[in-house]
Amino acid sequence: MSIARSELPGLDARIAYLDGDDSEFPTLQAVLTHASEERSARFEQARAAGMDVKEPDGPVAVVVPLLAGPDGALLRRIRQAVMDSRIAADLTDVLGPHPLLAEALHVRLSEAGLARADRARLFTVATAADGIILASVGGDEAVQAAGITGMLLAARLAVPVMAAALDQDGSIADVAEQLRGSGSQQLALAPYLIGPEIDPGLIDEAAKEAGCSAAEALGPYPAIGKLALAKYTTALGIVPPQPQGTPVR
Repeated sequence: MSIARSELPGLDARIAYLDGDDSEFPTLQAVLTHASEERSARFEQARAAGMDVKEPDGPVAVVVPLLAGPDGALLRRIRQAVMDSRIAADLTDVLGPHPLLAEALHVRLSEAGLARADRARLFTVATAADGIILASVGGDEAVQAAGITGMLLAARLAVPVMAAALDQDGSIADVAEQLRGSGSQQLALAPYLIGPEIDPGLIDEAAKEAGCSAAEALGPYPAIGKLALAKYTTALGIVPPQPQGTPVR
């Protein structure tokens, strides 16, 4: 959120939770209701001050799902929360697939010593993988979407990348077997996830299932904030700042 604010000064960015308590972790419905009340209050204050203002139009808020790829179950809950709030809010698509997410995956793999940090300099590490399992959640649709980012990651690393589902039994093991069958000997698991949307233990279990090491989830990588902002500005028809990739060193 702080990254998005730094890209667009004055941005009113707020965090909402699907599972919250309206205090430390405010629910999406509560955040939308509060935003609507604040906008109405500002309008009434301006009118009381004698200002010639019009009733606010357009959405009260733009809801950006903090998801790298589609997850039908979570997206249904987000849509339902927006509907239940009865607030005029726009709901954007998820963040991926996108080249910046391929960059983020590359960085997380290199941080874990599982990929070359810079293809141009041909820097290698002893543990660099020759096959990557891109682990997503959300079923077949999520795997297909992850596969698009996976192709971009494969181009960066010059090694095969295949997507699999953390939430489908046998998916990780099947993809690991396919990669090894095609000649890859040293695999790595790259979570195609922001992080909080799943139990962290699932990544460790998947890595054991595949018999390989795993990188960290994408987490607060700068591209995540930039992509969230791009979804917001596109929804409102604002010319967005152009996301610039951070060089991998």
